[in-house]
Amino acid sequence: MVSSIRQLKRKYTRMKNYFLILLLLISIQTIGQTDSNIWKINEDGSIGWSVNTSTLPHHDDIEMSGKFISAVVKYGVNADNSFSIGREVVWPMLRIIPNQTRGGLLRTINDEIVKGLHIEGRRPTKELVQEVQHDGTLTVRRELQFSYFRTKPVLKLELESTHFTSYDQPAFCEKYVLRNPGDKAVYVEIPEVNKQLVAHAERTVNGPHVVRYQTINGGSKKIPAGDSIVFYTTISAQPQIEKALDIDVEQELGKRGSFISGLWDNLILETPDRTLNTAFAFAKIRANESIYQTKGGPMHGPGGLNYYAAIWANDQAEYINPYFPFQGYSYGNESAINSYRHFARFMNDAYKPIPSSIIAEGISFWDGAGDRGDAAMIAYGAARFALTYGDKKVAMELWPLIEWCLEFSRRKINDEGVVQSDSDELEGRFPAGDANLCTSSLYYDALKSASYLCQELGMGNELADNYARQASTLKANIENYFGAKVMGFDTYRYYDGNETLRAWICIPLTVSIYDRKEATINALFSPDLWTADGLATEAGDQTFWDRSTLYGLRGVFAAGETARGLEFLKYYSNRRLLGDRVPYPVEAYPENDQRHLSAESALYCRVYIEGLFGIRPTGFNSFTITPQLPEGWDYMNIRKVHGFGKHFDVEVIKKKNNVQVVINDVNGKNLYKKTVTNGNTLRVKF
Repeated sequence: MVSSIRQLKRKYTRMKNYFLILLLLISIQTIGQTDSNIWKINEDGSIGWSVNTSTLPHHDDIEMSGKFISAVVKYGVNADNSFSIGREVVWPMLRIIPNQTRGGLLRTINDEIVKGLHIEGRRPTKELVQEVQHDGTLTVRRELQFSYFRTKPVLKLELESTHFTSYDQPAFCEKYVLRNPGDKAVYVEIPEVNKQLVAHAERTVNGPHVVRYQTINGGSKKIPAGDSIVFYTTISAQPQIEKALDIDVEQELGKRGSFISGLWDNLILETPDRTLNTAFAFAKIRANESIYQTKGGPMHGPGGLNYYAAIWANDQAEYINPYFPFQGYSYGNESAINSYRHFARFMNDAYKPIPSSIIAEGISFWDGAGDRGDAAMIAYGAARFALTYGDKKVAMELWPLIEWCLEFSRRKINDEGVVQSDSDELEGRFPAGDANLCTSSLYYDALKSASYLCQELGMGNELADNYARQASTLKANIENYFGAKVMGFDTYRYYDGNETLRAWICIPLTVSIYDRKEATINALFSPDLWTADGLATEAGDQTFWDRSTLYGLRGVFAAGETARGLEFLKYYSNRRLLGDRVPYPVEAYPENDQRHLSAESALYCRVYIEGLFGIRPTGFNSFTITPQLPEGWDYMNIRKVHGFGKHFDVEVIKKKNNVQVVINDVNGKNLYKKTVTNGNTLRVKF
C-alpha cells in the first residue's frame, strides 16, 4: 500500500514537472526580457526594482556580512506603496550560552526611523517607493508626501536610504538623505534615538553584551529649497565593559564600497549574456563577504542566521576553498588555510573520523551526523586549493592533512571497493546507505590531485603513481558498484538499494567520470528531477538544495553538454538574480526557506571556472583547460584570474569550427595561445 502511494506521488510529480519544464523551456527563449522579472540590470552593474503597483505587495530579504557582523535585512514594499524593513543581526564573536553552532548574539531590530519623521510638525500622509537597488548595499528611493490643509499644493520630499554591514566593525549602518525639491524651506524633526539592549551575563560568554541602536545627526532641521540633509542610524554590539563605538557611517560606506569594487575588479566574467555576467559578479560578493575574524583566526561561515564563527568539511573545505585562489582575495585564501589547520588538529593515529564542523571560534566541534565522508571532502578541497594557490610552503603544510584524509578513506573501503560512511553532507535528511556515490567520487578526485601534488612536492614518482593507480581502481569500482538503471535511466544508484533518482548522480561528472554521462544528463534534466527551482533532491520530493543544481550544471558543462547546460543555467541565473528571490544562490527549501548561504555563491562561480572553461589544477604553475564555448557565442573570457603563480586573463575566441584559447598576463604579455576543437583539453604550464 505504501509503495503504491509512493508510485502515485511520483507519477503526479512527474506529470507536474513535465508541464513545468515545458513552461521553463518556453520562458528560456525570452530570458532577460521576461515580464515576470521583478528586477533589471542597471548600467552600472547593480540591479534595480522600479516599483509599480502591478508587483505589489512584494517582500524579500538579503544577507550581508562583514568581519564582525552579519545581518538578514527583510525589506519590501506594501500594497499601499510604503516601504518596510526589519533587521535580524548576528554578532558571531559575541558568544551566548550554550556556546554551540548557533551561539552568536542575535537581535531583531524592526524600528524604522522614517516612521518617526515629522515635517512641518506632521507625519507624512503618503509614502511612495520608487526604486530599490542592490549593489552590495541595499538602496531605497522614495517620495514622502504631505497634503494637510496648510500645505497646498502637496508638499513632496525625496528620501534615499542606504543599508549595509560594516566591513570591519561590528555595526550595521544606514545612511538617509532627505532632499527638498520645492521652492520653499521645510522644517523637519528627526527622532534622536539611543536604545540599548543588554544580554545578561549569565546568558553570555565573557558578557554581558550590549546592543546599541542610535541615530546620528537627528533633531530639528531646516532644509532650504533645493537642498538636502543627511542623517544616519547604526546598530552595533560589543562587550558592555568596552567603550561605546564611535561609528563614522560615511567612512564605513567607503570601506564597503572598496571591498565590493575589489571583488568586481578581479575574476571578471565576460560573455555575450549580461545576466550571466552580472549573476557571477554578485555571487562573488556573497561568497567573499562571509568571513569572520574569530579568536581562532578568519573563518568563512555559511550564514543564514545559524552558521557563523565555524567551519564545515563540505561548505568550506569542499565548496568554497578551491574557489578562493582564483578570486585573489587574500583574506579568503587566509581563511581557507586556517580552516584546514583547524581540521588538521583532529588527525589521530587511530583514524577516528575528523569532526564535520569546528565551531564556536574553534574551541569546540560538532559530529552529530557521524562520518559524512568528511575526510574525502577535506582531501578533495585541500588538494585542489594547494595546487591552485601555488605556494609550495603552504602545500607542504597541508600535505599531512591530505595524506591522513586519503588514508582514512582508504581504510573505509568496503569489499566492493567503494568508500563507506555513516551519511553524506545531507546528514540523514535523505537516505545515503552504507556507501554513497558522493563520498567515493570526491575521494577519487582527491587521489588524482594527490598524485599531482606528490610530483610538485618532490615526493617521487612511486607515491604519485600509487595514488594514480588507486584512483583508476576506484573509478572502475564506482562504475561496478553504483552504475545502475534507475527509473529507466542507465545512470547511478546513490547507494545500494536506492531505486529513486537523486540529484547527486551529477557528482561523477564534476570529477571527470563520463562513463554514463548521456543517461545521467538526461536523468538530471528529466521531469523526475528538474523542477522550476532546479534539481529536486530526490525524484518525487519538493525539497531542493541549490548546491545540487550548481554541481549538476558544472558537471553538465564539463561533460560537454553545453547547449542544454546553457539553457538551464540561463534560466537558473535569471531566476536567482532578477526574479522574486534575489540576488544570490540560496541554500534549500523548505528547510531554512531559501537563505542566502555563502558557499553556494562560490559553487555558482565554479560552474564557469571548472565547467564552462574546464579549468582543472594539475600543478603549482599548470592546469588543464577544456573550453566549452556555447553555440552562438563568439567569445567567453575570464579576466584577472589569480592562481598558479600568475595574474592572468583567459580568452576563448570562436575561430570557424574551432576555438582559440589565449592566455595573457594582466599587462598584456602573451603566456599561451593555441587553437583547438571546442571541447578538447589543453595543458597549460606557466
